[in-house]
Amino acid sequence: MNRRYLKLGSIVFGLVLAISWSSCRKDFDYVPSSGNLQFSKDTVFLDTIFTNIGSSTYTLKVYNRSNEDILIPFVGLKDGQNSSYRINVDGQAGKEFNNIPLLAKDSLFVFIETTFDVPQTAENEFLHTDAILFGNGANQQEVQLVTLVKDAVFLYPRTLSNGTKESLLLGIDEDGKEIWVEGFFLEPDELQFSKEKPYVVYGYAAVSIGNTLVMEAGTRVHFHKNSGILVSEGASLNINGALSDDQEVLKNEVVFEGDRLEPTYADEPGQWGTIWIRKGSSNNHISHLTIKNATVGLRVDGNDILTEPTLTLKNVQIYNSQSHNLWATTANITAENTVLGSAGGSSFYGSLGGKYSFTHCTIANYWTNGPRSSTSLLLDNFTTAANGQTLTSDLEYATFVNCIVDGTQPIEFSFLQDSGAAFNFNFKNCLLKFNDSNNQFTNNPLYDFDDADHYQNSIFDEDPDFQKPFENQFNIGNSSAAINLADPSIFPPIITDILGKDRTVDPDIGAYENSVD
Repeated sequence: MNRRYLKLGSIVFGLVLAISWSSCRKDFDYVPSSGNLQFSKDTVFLDTIFTNIGSSTYTLKVYNRSNEDILIPFVGLKDGQNSSYRINVDGQAGKEFNNIPLLAKDSLFVFIETTFDVPQTAENEFLHTDAILFGNGANQQEVQLVTLVKDAVFLYPRTLSNGTKESLLLGIDEDGKEIWVEGFFLEPDELQFSKEKPYVVYGYAAVSIGNTLVMEAGTRVHFHKNSGILVSEGASLNINGALSDDQEVLKNEVVFEGDRLEPTYADEPGQWGTIWIRKGSSNNHISHLTIKNATVGLRVDGNDILTEPTLTLKNVQIYNSQSHNLWATTANITAENTVLGSAGGSSFYGSLGGKYSFTHCTIANYWTNGPRSSTSLLLDNFTTAANGQTLTSDLEYATFVNCIVDGTQPIEFSFLQDSGAAFNFNFKNCLLKFNDSNNQFTNNPLYDFDDADHYQNSIFDEDPDFQKPFENQFNIGNSSAAINLADPSIFPPIITDILGKDRTVDPDIGAYENSVD
């Protein structure tokens, strides 16, 4: 019995001694790195950033493939403390580190970020480089760091003397409280956007009464979170994008998107706010513009007294909005060669009546970022106020000629009508998706497809044969049901499609003509 206890005590003592001895070891059995580290990549590309805007965090993995525990005598940025890069090595943030241990057959993480302030003498776009050094002397290894930096024109609200930012009054909410957003009015010398440098907007840039914001072909505008453009009553927006004369067809279009340029943000909806044309604004013209990744792509508040269109759209694309791509309320809109793609709500929502004329447009919702709340096309002529009162306004007309309405749902257009106001709409030579397999709308006169007052020469539930609809590429293929079936007698004639392809002979339905390679 005693001998057993003695033996057990010896074993416990031996374990304690071994644990104690190993816990006291520091660098005793580590050998210096001999330059045989391996890396997950030999160059870390941090993609593209704007000046003074931090990058995402990028990862480098460092491997010790040997059978020995090693000590890396130095890990740091080649430009040292002056580097515009920042690194975190195995949980420690800084720019230079000494004696980093790495066990045999183990690895460690290095995280990299950068923010770069462009000197006054720098080009508008250039490569910003550095390297991470591992080890010293002849055994030193390095991994290159490369970032494309773009200079930009930054527009943002001023900080006031009380420490708050400039704000704009949007209106009154249902409870009678004022609605304010961070924003500012553009100065007279800020009303001409050029293609020389991209623009980065923080907060809402507003166009004041009597002024017009003009953008030349090739302009690029990037919006920070909760940012956008407000076009006030009595103000206008003119966007003058164009087709290029060479093979880079879209280089002269105007593009609105978020201010994060990394590939992971390329198709991330809801990165910024909206372009909002407010009630009382008129004479708005937009050509060759792409709007993507907004909360609401384009918000248009109409004015009943206007006889001319609130907004004219030509060769415009809006897609990947968190809510609606084009949301109009009692507005007067004319659109041609316009693509309203995927959205979390409707591709086009015409709310509380209005006047709408769409010709050779593609309205197609192939949303993949979660459940979708509505059909591709939604029209109504009423709304319900906070006090429960129903407000109505005439849908004077909504005409769709040579248009495609499609998407991932069986039914892709819907109408909500109040009999107290007019509800006039018409589809002519359109390709429409309305597969009412449950006969839910059989007796609803709004969906009587034999009614010539509402539907003429339209095709239902046939394949448009889009190129890559889930990527918002709505060019039509050789098998499309839209080929050669558009009405060629429209006036004024639309002689080219959104890409400038001739459509004077046997035109196709939608914004794109079929291209046969």
